[in-house]
Amino acid sequence: MARILVTEKLAESGLALMRDKGHEVVVSLGLDPESLIEAAREANAIIIRSATKITAQVLEAALHLVVVGRAGIGLDNVDLEAATARGVMVVNAPESNIISAAEHTIGLMIAQARNIPQAHASVISGVWDRSKWEGVELFGKTLGIVGFGRVGALVASRAQAFGMRTIAHDPYVSGERAKRLGVEMVTLEELVAQADFITIHLPKTPETMGLFGKELLDKAKPGMRIINAARGGVIDEEALAEGIAAGRIGGAALDVFAKEPCTSSPLFELPSVVVTPHLGASTREAQDKAGMTIAEQVLLALDGQYVPFAVNLPVRQVPEEAKPFLPLAEQLGRIFASLCEGIPDGLEIEYQGALSAADTGMLTLAVLKGVFTAGSEEPVSYVNAPKLAEERGLDVRESKTSTTHDFVNLISLRSKDHAVAGTLTGARGEPRLVMVDDHTVELPPATNMLVIRNDDRPGMIGVVGTVIGNAGISISSMAVGPSLTGNTALMVLSTDRPIGRDLLDTLRRAEGILDAHAVTS
Repeated sequence: MARILVTEKLAESGLALMRDKGHEVVVSLGLDPESLIEAAREANAIIIRSATKITAQVLEAALHLVVVGRAGIGLDNVDLEAATARGVMVVNAPESNIISAAEHTIGLMIAQARNIPQAHASVISGVWDRSKWEGVELFGKTLGIVGFGRVGALVASRAQAFGMRTIAHDPYVSGERAKRLGVEMVTLEELVAQADFITIHLPKTPETMGLFGKELLDKAKPGMRIINAARGGVIDEEALAEGIAAGRIGGAALDVFAKEPCTSSPLFELPSVVVTPHLGASTREAQDKAGMTIAEQVLLALDGQYVPFAVNLPVRQVPEEAKPFLPLAEQLGRIFASLCEGIPDGLEIEYQGALSAADTGMLTLAVLKGVFTAGSEEPVSYVNAPKLAEERGLDVRESKTSTTHDFVNLISLRSKDHAVAGTLTGARGEPRLVMVDDHTVELPPATNMLVIRNDDRPGMIGVVGTVIGNAGISISSMAVGPSLTGNTALMVLSTDRPIGRDLLDTLRRAEGILDAHAVTS
């Protein structure tokens, strides 16, 4: 059971999911920085939204912390560098509010184009003035989309339904993909020069901060209107206010600001500006999706499994063909480290067969996670496994070959003294350990295993079985593999309970037993 600290409002469905898995969920809202540090000390997971700041000080105090979950997209309130250094996984829910954000962007654009909030305020104040709030149509106008990710693509499709021409700028998106969506990719300067409306869908990074400053805004098409429901700080608000007041910019609609809460700004004094208090993700549907998604991601992290939405992994994506091999790769790493009884000087990982054509970076991380989990007192995750390898001097080498003699795919781990290999078999892709120290074996990897090298002579299975049986331990499965020379053999067993140090010493003293290693997760 883990202790999960929730510091901001989360959908009840997400809270219920974590409680149903047997975890202790502590909801503590409105914590000040000192109280947050204190509350984090015993937490295994912390779930936040946009208000809570996970600083280096919080991470330093949270000695048992495995994962920080952000129920939303932006992560500028989390010290990612400090989290990664401490091996803490940071996850978010990047797809939970994309529809809500896209719809809010379109809503802001329409509201700004037709002066809807201003006209509403005028009417309810007792003034009926139709001419003052004359607007413009979207039809036939050019929409420039800055940041053509999931939200940007949804905005494009909705704008096209209004008859708008859509152009976009995003150096990380191919022109071919944009073309398939009916969008023309252009430079940022070309976009601001052509666009009647601009929508922003960028993260908050050092590169994007203040991107829309005076210099870029001065290059804009006269009367251009700008909408930002992404992250505050991307627009220089003073420069924007100056441009609108001077008549160069036609207006703006903003849901986010450089500093929030924002209740005072020169923009608020301008009649062509529409503002909302960071409502992009504030729909019932988005909150439910964010709560469920972040709960699922946190549960995966606490269980030591691959987390699709982890943002500080060295490898962010896993190809579909490699994904089924993740548990096997970690199991092989654990077995390998147990055989070595520590960290070897070097580790060679070979991917053979069809698997060699895939991106295997995440599989290598899984191997390292298994290697260090076998002998580390500190939490080991996909995040800190590479750092542990570097700190402990483990030289990791990866190789690939498309040929394999007996299997469609094979993962092999090898050092100077030991080697293991495994594959997936059958229609259901069940994991199998198929080689240990160059002896052919075949059995499923298990939580508790025993690897014994012995003289190749009759009666050795009985010797081992008797010692284990006298200890009250049952053998779940077993495989025997002779050596190529025929002088020694290898037994690999899985047991219902761990093999303790005393029992291992007893086995090692038995006649004919050359060596014995216990594997326990």
